[in-house]
Amino acid sequence: MSLLHDQGPPLGLQEFRLLRDVINKFCGIYFADDSAYVVERRLRGRLRDLGLEEFSEYYRYLQYHPKAQAELEAAAEVLTTNETYFFRESYQLRAFTDEILPVVRGRAKARGSRRLDVWSAGCSSGEEVYTVAMLIDSSGLFDGWDVRVFGNDISRRVLRKARGATYSSASFRAMIPDYERYFIETDEGKQVHPRIRSMCHFGHLNLMNQRRAAIVGRVDVAFCRNVLIYFDDASRRKVLDTIYERLHRGGYLLLGHSESLVRSSTAFEITQLTTDIVYRRPVPYTDLPPRRV
Repeated sequence: MSLLHDQGPPLGLQEFRLLRDVINKFCGIYFADDSAYVVERRLRGRLRDLGLEEFSEYYRYLQYHPKAQAELEAAAEVLTTNETYFFRESYQLRAFTDEILPVVRGRAKARGSRRLDVWSAGCSSGEEVYTVAMLIDSSGLFDGWDVRVFGNDISRRVLRKARGATYSSASFRAMIPDYERYFIETDEGKQVHPRIRSMCHFGHLNLMNQRRAAIVGRVDVAFCRNVLIYFDDASRRKVLDTIYERLHRGGYLLLGHSESLVRSSTAFEITQLTTDIVYRRPVPYTDLPPRRV
């Protein structure tokens, strides 16, 4: 048996570009030409599982097979990067706790509501969702309120881990000691306290599916951190349009530290906070309180 056969079939540039476009259309992820080797290496296992010998056959499978949709999900599963941990980018979380939460509380009360909704778009294995829930609980601002933190991901595998809420040491590399009280020691690792878990919900959602995104409902704050960096410009704009529609007027969008809306959207307004720059869905003038004279 040849070494080439041991490694699997090669992925030519033309086939790579065809596969790239199919995957990009499905989930927004974009691979430049210099990423062909990564795509080849990660998708070879899918060819083996399907009994296919060439990437050209795999492309035809994704285009025409009755199970193409399920296989696109499987391809996205192996091609996406799921790297997260508790209290990631703590400076931004301080802005969320100290400056954003008091504002959204006030706006909710002005609507006659005692409900807080936060969305983690692309939540991976759930650490961000539980971090947000712990911060809300610790703030004391929403005691007695209906609080929901919703996380979605395209990967069913990481969602299973998120729902299990049990984590190993790698997830605690930036852990803040004061929040250890929200975990219970188990044989498998540290598990999020049931009270925090009851605030958190997870769903399988492709961010490119704007119609299905309606399951998120209206939210006060959306986290979409270190997700859009993997998308091309057109896909990024589509996701941002979806987030904009899900946000209440005056609702906030928090991106990763290396991300911005330049070239992607002009719908949001920039808001300068003490420790971070975030984005907000504008509030129409008709919604603003009258000025005092």
